[in-house]
Amino acid sequence: MDKSSGVPLHRQVASDLREKITAGTFAPGEQLPAEPALMDSYGVSRHTIREAIRLLRTDGLLVSEHGKDVFVRPPAQIQRLARSRLSRAARAENRGAFLADAAAKGFTPSSSVRVRFEPADERAASILDIDVGTEITVRDRVMRANGLVVQLAVSRLSRQYTRDTAIEQVDTGEGGAYARLEEAGHLIGSYVENVGARMPTPDETSQLELGPGIPVVTVTRVAYREDGTPLEMNDMTLPANRYELSYEWSAE
Repeated sequence: MDKSSGVPLHRQVASDLREKITAGTFAPGEQLPAEPALMDSYGVSRHTIREAIRLLRTDGLLVSEHGKDVFVRPPAQIQRLARSRLSRAARAENRGAFLADAAAKGFTPSSSVRVRFEPADERAASILDIDVGTEITVRDRVMRANGLVVQLAVSRLSRQYTRDTAIEQVDTGEGGAYARLEEAGHLIGSYVENVGARMPTPDETSQLELGPGIPVVTVTRVAYREDGTPLEMNDMTLPANRYELSYEWSAE
């Protein structure tokens, strides 16, 4: 650091980190060294390091998780392949849905899951074709790519289909909830997805580490049994600047 240059120290630190990110010294998705290590490396105070990190977050180069760990922003686009991501073949290889996206783009997927039970509200009851107040299983997931949050997903299923199955556990096992439904005799015949866009809520902005003015893509998927009975509704929230939704269909 050149303390006689007239350039504030935090801007000098930010400039050096920016060069290292551009050069690939810190790769997309990689966690930066902790504050003490950066303080030792640059010979500056904790406040200076935090101001430098703040600048790079504002520039969109860094994101923070849980307000502490700092990562280089991952590749801008995660390709979401609609054609094969929900197939039985993909589930058999344990590459269904988000895992299929990871395989296509080469990022390391992870997620945290909370399972709860609640009465169905009017919207859930309408989509799942059940009575308002019917007990449903809710799987609330935070999806990460290389440790960074890139998707929020909340699935809702009537407990008549999940009771005494791994769907009510945090870990549903290989193939996920759809594989467990089919093992229980509920063969999935089709899926329908409705895609929209809106501005994020304050909570979504915080969880997804979104910059000002960045919208989210919303996807609501309903999985139907072969006889047309709705089995699951899944509300997904994706940062619009990090996803590419790819759809393919035949000309017949």
